Amino acid sequence: MSDVRDVIIIGSGPAGYTAAIYAARANLKPLLFQGPQPGGQLTITSDVENFPGYPDGVMGPKMMEDLQKQAERFGTELKFEMIEKVDFSKRPFTLKGEFGEFHARTVIIATGASARLLGLPSEMELMGHGVSACATCDGAFFKQKKVLVVGGGDTAMEEANFLTRFASTVTIVHRREEFRSSKIMHDRAKANPKIEWLLNKEVVEVLSESGKKKVRSVRVKDTKNGEVSEIACDGIFIAIGHEPNSKVFKGQLAMDETGYIQVKPGTSYTNVPGVFACGDVMDKTYRQAVTAAGTGCMAAIDAERWLEANGGH
Repeated sequence: MSDVRDVIIIGSGPAGYTAAIYAARANLKPLLFQGPQPGGQLTITSDVENFPGYPDGVMGPKMMEDLQKQAERFGTELKFEMIEKVDFSKRPFTLKGEFGEFHARTVIIATGASARLLGLPSEMELMGHGVSACATCDGAFFKQKKVLVVGGGDTAMEEANFLTRFASTVTIVHRREEFRSSKIMHDRAKANPKIEWLLNKEVVEVLSESGKKKVRSVRVKDTKNGEVSEIACDGIFIAIGHEPNSKVFKGQLAMDETGYIQVKPGTSYTNVPGVFACGDVMDKTYRQAVTAAGTGCMAAIDAERWLEANGGH
């Protein structure tokens, strides 16, 4: 098996690209699979204002472009391809992509996380026609319209605040009265005069205009008394958190009950020696671009040292 790579990186968000920059500079000639959404979640984020080194903020896609260029500059090879199957049971590790099979001495997993949805048939049917999971992508389509945001965490508060730039009113729909969001985000949303609140309510159906693919209202159920009512709106944004993109590694790596890959504390080591995980696929606590980049750096250094200790590259 002559074509065994020292390191293969799966995923192309801040974690994957940072791992690639470090691995390439260590002369490991990394091969990086960009997956279905090159640049990851940041490509659907408009303004990134909290990443160090961008005093005026930066557009998410632009930042990912910069990271990609930097990774390529040091010799990272990129493939716009999905990894569909892996075998970590024997060495070298085998990865099956859409178009071929690849072998690696070490693997860095940086597959990130995806927005969670309500799981309603009507939600899927109207996705992109008034239903969205990304305010920064679709907010501008709702100028002077009435929109709902479903959720009670930081994501929901952030999306709601962002949407007030466009919408005439934004109503936060949450199935409880308590919020998971941080105090600062909750206070900011409460102070915004364009945000209204609909608590102890659960969305059970999204209704469209007859004969048209266009949202006209939602049906909500009261979580206390079970009463169902209808709320007119032009759009609905789902902001109920994320789930890790780890399905392809099920049965191969140790994960927690929600599918986050478990790593040895303070490292990027998974339970399989030579396989490392970084970014949002293993971090359910911080989920920031800067922490993802930091763990990407850790994974590349861990992989390099592991190779050094195990017969080198």
